[in-house]
Amino acid sequence: MLEELKQKVFEANLLLPRNNLVVLTWGNVSEIDRESNLVVIKPSGVSYEKLRPEMMVVVNEKGEVVEGNLKPSVDTPTHLELYRQFKDIGGVAHTHSTWATIWAQAGRSIPCLGGTHADHFADEIPCTRALTKKEAESNMELNTGKVIVEAFKNLDYHEIPAVLEAFHGPFTWGKDSLEAVQNSIVLEEVAKMSYFTLELNPHAVMPEEIIKVRYLRKHGAQAYYGQSITL
Repeated sequence: MLEELKQKVFEANLLLPRNNLVVLTWGNVSEIDRESNLVVIKPSGVSYEKLRPEMMVVVNEKGEVVEGNLKPSVDTPTHLELYRQFKDIGGVAHTHSTWATIWAQAGRSIPCLGGTHADHFADEIPCTRALTKKEAESNMELNTGKVIVEAFKNLDYHEIPAVLEAFHGPFTWGKDSLEAVQNSIVLEEVAKMSYFTLELNPHAVMPEEIIKVRYLRKHGAQAYYGQSITL
């Protein structure tokens, strides 16, 4: 079942350690097949060195295992909530990458301070509110998804495909699992850049009009970055 998708999600998960976004068994990537509404996700607690395509777990929209002999990631309810609420995303990635997690643990959104950030994200990367005691003690992973969605009440998840969960770490998404991981890679870089920028200049601010121009040159109907043909 979904053998090609299992292979793809397996490869996307291996990109996390290769890009220094995780250590040990931390992190997970998933992708949804919108036709069947089934999700393929990394198994819980399995090291990346031991991971194989056939180990990927297939779950339904309720998180029930449809195929696989291993338990799915404990973050599965978070992934499923994002797929439910962000109707056109195809992949989700979660890491504990150092710099993005530092911002999350500080409860700070990552401000847009330069072109590297603005080329990829239309605004600051939001940090969620902290979970309440009740939310943490009752289905914490599902409630994590809900506070992420809450953080985007007045934001466009297409233009900012990333978030920091307060006191936990980053989640990113995209059209598929590979794009979700790419967004995690970029997020980690801008998290590091923003940290050191504020160390050098605590009052650094990038003008809104420049952020908009830089973002739109790579995104939207009037984008002109890159090639018009597939290479």
